[in-house]
Amino acid sequence: MLPDKKKYSEMTKKASPPSPKLKDFVWAYIVGGAICVIGQLLTELYTVLDLSEKVVKMAVPVSIIFIAAILTGIGVFDKIARRAGAGTLVPITGFANAVVSPAIEFKNDERDIIGLSRKAP
Repeated sequence: MLPDKKKYSEMTKKASPPSPKLKDFVWAYIVGGAICVIGQLLTELYTVLDLSEKVVKMAVPVSIIFIAAILTGIGVFDKIARRAGAGTLVPITGFANAVVSPAIEFKNDERDIIGLSRKAP
């Protein structure tokens, strides 16, 4: 038997306390901005290295995706994303996280399925 709409609304309010919206907005803005600054620094670096404009336009997103993938793999990106929310999901780093996270999950599940993560009795 399902609860009526009013009871369900009360249950969800108890289960999910309100988030500090202003704090969340500030963190998203700061982290999203930091990602953009890193992209600009990479652009400047690759330009100083005398790479062509076409190569720079390709190298910057690839570099950012690579960095985000590495951070996801070592578990750092998820900690940043918990704090910054959409600040990490909207830029290209969200793409890298979305690609790498399922691969890590699959690897962990596969080990459990074939018994590699468990110690022998």
